[in-house]
Amino acid sequence: MSIQDSQVLDRILAVDDIPDNLFLVQALLESEGYEVKLVTDGGTAIKEVKKTPPSLILLDVMMPEIDGYEVTRRIRSITDDNYIPILLVTAFDDVSVVEGLDAGADDFIRKPFDTDELLARVRSLLRLKHSIDAQKQMARQREDFVSRLTHDLRTPLVAADRMLNLFLQETFCKISPEMKKAIAAMVRSNNNLLEMVNTLLEVSRFEAGKKTMNFESCSMYSIVEEVVQELSPLAEERDLQLEFKNNLTEESKDKSAVNGDRLELRRVVSNLIGNAIKFTDEGQIEVRLSEFTSNAGEEWVKVDVEDTGYGIAEEDKTTIFERFRSGKNKRSGSGLGLHLSNRIAETHNAKIEFSSELGKGSIFTVVLPKASED
Repeated sequence: MSIQDSQVLDRILAVDDIPDNLFLVQALLESEGYEVKLVTDGGTAIKEVKKTPPSLILLDVMMPEIDGYEVTRRIRSITDDNYIPILLVTAFDDVSVVEGLDAGADDFIRKPFDTDELLARVRSLLRLKHSIDAQKQMARQREDFVSRLTHDLRTPLVAADRMLNLFLQETFCKISPEMKKAIAAMVRSNNNLLEMVNTLLEVSRFEAGKKTMNFESCSMYSIVEEVVQELSPLAEERDLQLEFKNNLTEESKDKSAVNGDRLELRRVVSNLIGNAIKFTDEGQIEVRLSEFTSNAGEEWVKVDVEDTGYGIAEEDKTTIFERFRSGKNKRSGSGLGLHLSNRIAETHNAKIEFSSELGKGSIFTVVLPKASED
């Protein structure tokens, strides 16, 4: 047997409306140790893929009822999570090559084919599949590891936070002002680490497709107002002015509702305002809430967060929403906050945009579709 043990389990689905062609392919592939399933029409092939996905499909183009191109398109529409290489067999010309590749085929071989060439193409496509499958498995293992790690880290961090605050409250004994200052620094560091762990856990849930959203009608006015009130003391500690400018009328204030997960939208607003405070040494952070109607008649709610901080370097602008891209600024964190905020916005059919000039500040804008009044 000329193939390695790992290849013995590879299962090939051969599709051709001419039985003699199938028997020839079957004899050739089985002599190399592959398991071969034969079907004579496209409809049966699609059912077989749904029932038992093969490792590779050897597919004739010219077949009655459903040709190879259409079979390829339908298979690609049902196998997004499981990559199956498709090798089309045809007396092709340039036009058929383009159509086949556009349909989702991976390779072609021309009839009558050379047996060595066919086996070489089969081996090549199976190597590609094994590589992709291995990468997906590694990604799943990494996501599982991150999820478990962050979940396990939260317990001791939460416990430490509670214990440190008990010390600050002098629950156990009196402590000196110097000790209070040291413990307060420990509390801040612990909270920063807990926030990073929580963010990483949320990101891992998004990546694994396990994030659950609770959509309901919620007021962006109340969300922004709450976050501004919550973060105002932090801005005051840094001698910054945090101002909320509500550009809605009293009538429209109560109508600033969007259809979304209130907790997650609050996370986005909090992240943007928190970043503005973090990267601003002097001046102010201005938060504006407004609404507008697009040319297509769609109604939107807009939240602007403008600061007078460092700004964003040109080389960082293209990757600012990528995971673990924290930028060049020395105060940059894990690079997860904006990534998570962007993912949350996407699930709400919203978008986050920004403009920034180095040394002069940044404006981050969240645009969300208004909830229907029906």
